[in-house]
Amino acid sequence: MIQLNTKQPLRVVISAKLAQLIERIRERKKTHKAVTAALRVNEWGKRLTKPALRNQFVIARKSAANAHPELASAIDKFRLYELSAKAADDTSDERGEQAASELLGNENVKTTQRHYLRRGRIVPPTK
Repeated sequence: MIQLNTKQPLRVVISAKLAQLIERIRERKKTHKAVTAALRVNEWGKRLTKPALRNQFVIARKSAANAHPELASAIDKFRLYELSAKAADDTSDERGEQAASELLGNENVKTTQRHYLRRGRIVPPTK
């Protein structure tokens, strides 16, 4: 995989639940005429674009709100977000800022700190 901004090559370990999910997607794709190696495909087997995914999400959200009017307000507020900053924060908490920088493919930790780390460091109480 190539990191989009810095063009750094990254090798992400695929294991546990992610590996299971990818295998399920591959098995499902075998039952359809897929014309791309991409995991996300449309009903014609072509790569699913970001705008198409967004449009499908909006349709699904409206359908869910219609099916459950009592939850319509909460459903309408639900949004999709890029999870780079969350992944960086979680990785930083578990393994340090250098690991978060490597995960995102940033060349130095300062870039990761400036653009992605938002929660701040975990510190012990004074007493």
